[in-house]
This record gives sequence, structure tokens and C-alpha cells, in this order.
Amino acid sequence: MTTGMRTLLGGLILAAATVGAWFAWLGWESGYTVDPETGATSGPYAVWQVAGCVLTLAVIAVLGGWWLSPWLVAPVMTVAFTVAWAAHAASIDASGLWAVGAVLVLIGMAAGSTVVSLAASLVRRHV
Repeated sequence: MTTGMRTLLGGLILAAATVGAWFAWLGWESGYTVDPETGATSGPYAVWQVAGCVLTLAVIAVLGGWWLSPWLVAPVMTVAFTVAWAAHAASIDASGLWAVGAVLVLIGMAAGSTVVSLAASLVRRHV
């Protein structure tokens, strides 16, 4: 397999796995919860959903950084997750605040996927 083909195939698999992680953990949730005693609103995601998604994304970034260049892994994961999240958020939010959330997701994904994939790549080089 040529380097270009490996990069293309790896990027496609990485994007699919990243969108799959979003869908599996967060894509099906759209409701907010109101505490009947306090009236406090929370959601739409539970803590366990976000934690599971973050751990899944970390595993994807480790595997991606191990087998591919971190300079491919970080942008592919960032764009794939941000687009999936933003498309869903925009469809259920009438206030327009989804755009602020999308920027925060973009920053978090860029930072997290870069650090994790770089660390995996560095470990692989020294093993």
C-alpha cells in the first residue's frame, strides 16, 4: 500500500470512527432535564455520556497517532467531530448559541486530539 493510499484510507477511517463516537454517545440525546424540586435545568447530555465520548475519542486519537501522522489525526478528528456536533446542535437550537458551542468544541477537539495523538506518536518512536 502506498503512503498516499494509507493516508487517505486512514483519514477516512479516522473520520468515520470520530463521527461514530459522537453518534454513539451524544447523537441520540436532545432533551433537557428539569429538576422538579429546584427547577434547575441540565443537559442535554449526562456526565457519563460526555465522559464516555471523551474516553472513546482519546482511544481513537491514540490509535490514530500510533499509525498515522498526528498532523493528520488532529485536523481530521477536529473537523469530523465539530461538524457532526454542530449540525445536530444547529438543528435543535433556535437561539443561535449552538455557534458558540461549536467554537468551544472545535477548540477542545483541536487541543485534545493534538496532544493525545502527538503523545502516542512520540511513545511509538521510542518503543
